[in-house]
Amino acid sequence: MKALVKMQPGAGHWEVIDKPEPTPGEGQVKIKVEYIGICGSDLHTFEGHYNVNAKGLTIGHEFAGVVAEVGSGVSNVKVGDRVTSETTFEICDHCRYCATQDYNLCGSRKGLGTQQDGAMAQYVLTRAKSCHILPENVTTRQASITEAACCAHHGVNKATIKQGDIVLVLGPGPIGLLTAQVVMAHGGRVIMTGLTQDMGRLTIAKEKFGVERIVDVQKEAVKSIVDSMTDGYGADVCYDCTGAVPSMQLGMDLLRKQGQYVQIGLFAHDKVEVDFSKIIQKELRVSGSRSQNTHDWEATLKLMSEGKINADKMITHEVGIDEWDKAYKLLKSGQATKIVMHPIG
Repeated sequence: MKALVKMQPGAGHWEVIDKPEPTPGEGQVKIKVEYIGICGSDLHTFEGHYNVNAKGLTIGHEFAGVVAEVGSGVSNVKVGDRVTSETTFEICDHCRYCATQDYNLCGSRKGLGTQQDGAMAQYVLTRAKSCHILPENVTTRQASITEAACCAHHGVNKATIKQGDIVLVLGPGPIGLLTAQVVMAHGGRVIMTGLTQDMGRLTIAKEKFGVERIVDVQKEAVKSIVDSMTDGYGADVCYDCTGAVPSMQLGMDLLRKQGQYVQIGLFAHDKVEVDFSKIIQKELRVSGSRSQNTHDWEATLKLMSEGKINADKMITHEVGIDEWDKAYKLLKSGQATKIVMHPIG
């Protein structure tokens, strides 16, 4: 089968090559891949900032397709089912995090597309317990971005949103746009910020997804806008989806006392400067959000089936796995919001 593979450690070295079709073992499922979403971490891997030492690895962890074969002991899905899958492929199954199904925190976890061959291929093996059958009205194309939507869902639920809360979503990238949709499904009123170069995506946020207020922080007085919408108190909740230090600092500035701050975006460097006096003096609740876990999937698929997360409006381009260079350029230039790929061969 044809697969897009990271051939060598470091940046680049991605090639479409022939690999043997996988065979499912006990508790595993073989899925015929139909669509694969491109994640920001895929870009970081290609650029040599993430999963640097991987070699001979098939990339891709956002996907959906049809069950082609099941291994022994599998009863939750059958051949012909339309499914998507969590990225969790292997866990220790005995630590305290596995006991609560918080698999994203298991120290022995192996994920698809990072430690285990992923989905940018004709077939992928998954853990049966990670598979989720799609609602009838959700297509495999739409479901291919479920993992990204689950990351947004996971992050949003690190805070408590009440009906009518003013919620900052910093950054109009794919995760920011998905986060905004989940926030609105929870009854929050979204203010989304970005830079002048982000105005295209900010406009999409307002016109396509119904974000209440968009702000170019380089041209508008964002504090005045937030104050005018909150009687001068500040926002109730902030989700940073940028991983940029100035954005984090801005978010904490704009929160009210006893506000909630959630860091979803990954920083370029592990160590960043944080003004803890703001956290202390304002009694902020600060949380991190790592990826997604099994609790997020059915809830996210339900939001997709109800149209509260609109995958079709997120997906702007479709290419084959042999067109990675084209996809990369579209994403880096900001011309694309979300790209899905399809297998070849």
